[in-house]
Amino acid sequence: MALIACMLWACCGLAGAAQGAQTTPAAAIPATAAGADILVMLHLPAPHFRADGYSGASYRDDAGRQARQRIAAALAREHGLQMMEDWPMPALNVDCYRMRLAAGRDPAAVLAALTRDSRVAWAQAIQEFSAQGGAAGTSGSPGDPLYRVQPAAAPWQLEQVRKSTTGRNVLVAVIDSGVEAGHPDLAGQVAVQENFVDGQAYIAEEHGTAVAGVIAARADNGIGIAGIAPEARLMALRACWQADSATRCNSFTLAKALNYALLHNAQVINMSLSGPQDRLLQQLVGVAQARGVRVVGAIDPGRGDGGFPANSPGVFAVAADDAPRHNAQCLLAPGRDVPTTMPGARWGMVSGSSYAAAHVSGMLALLGELKPQLNGERLHEGIVRSSGPAPLTGIDLCATIMRITGKCSCACPNPSTDNLARSP
Repeated sequence: MALIACMLWACCGLAGAAQGAQTTPAAAIPATAAGADILVMLHLPAPHFRADGYSGASYRDDAGRQARQRIAAALAREHGLQMMEDWPMPALNVDCYRMRLAAGRDPAAVLAALTRDSRVAWAQAIQEFSAQGGAAGTSGSPGDPLYRVQPAAAPWQLEQVRKSTTGRNVLVAVIDSGVEAGHPDLAGQVAVQENFVDGQAYIAEEHGTAVAGVIAARADNGIGIAGIAPEARLMALRACWQADSATRCNSFTLAKALNYALLHNAQVINMSLSGPQDRLLQQLVGVAQARGVRVVGAIDPGRGDGGFPANSPGVFAVAADDAPRHNAQCLLAPGRDVPTTMPGARWGMVSGSSYAAAHVSGMLALLGELKPQLNGERLHEGIVRSSGPAPLTGIDLCATIMRITGKCSCACPNPSTDNLARSP
């Protein structure tokens, strides 16, 4: 079915320290038990009263943190909840507590009672999110040269673009399932790996590895593919897990990964996933945007509004370029039969808006090398659409680079709008 999420949709317009303190061992808690859990946020003191600032080992051990844990334990007793895990979210100035409802309890009633409690910043259900990629099919074997069949290679003039920019040292957070950092096309591309899925070790999975390859697979190494930004550096933040043929995430795992990305200076955040509106994640995305981080979201074809985070103002919302487009702010990028990296030192063909979003994250890394200070709004304005007929109009990468920087190393037409090269 064609991606119809762009129709009727106004699109465009997230962890303390790397490890979370656990009040109860979380290893025995399956990540898929999210439906029985809620999140409770407690305010941190105002920053100027805290000598330890927003991060660091001292933050985790301060007396205030212990006091908040006691408050959380009291709230759990009073409302019939079981404390499962806690995680500092200094990007939002809260501590986040995961608590489990007793059997038979009404989640809506418990959340309403917690919301009325003056000790609580807010409370919410843990919601489920899913990746926006179809099942991968293997194609070729290690050593097969797949660059020429990459759908962005010719239209985006990637060989020519690499003369001007490769995304060098731009830090891209891939919030997804696990990435195979030792894949021949990804070796040396992953700067950090962190796991935010409780009860599971970090493992390489199809969706995360495929998204990572589209963004930053090594170029000119004689094998496989070339990423859109082959000299970008990846933060492989595992907040999702593979469940049969699907890739799932939830509010808590995504929030931990987003918070980590913010604290560790990600410049682009790729979220090739979608789900319902979520207050915690929305606030983290807002903080990212306020700090100049570019957030990319994949449109969900099954949601009339495109799904979160793609439907959030200022997010770079992306659908596959074979989708009908009825909103000028909806970006279209290659998302069908995309060759990319797969676990087991393999390559495969994938389709879906997940991989279209990865193309745009790679593009933003290229632009981030050239114009790191350009704000998100101006960057949105600077993206030039191809001259093909709607609804198949995609992105003209060369013209975009020329419009934003005033320079282009490939044959790109001069866009009719004023260039942004002088913008900060």
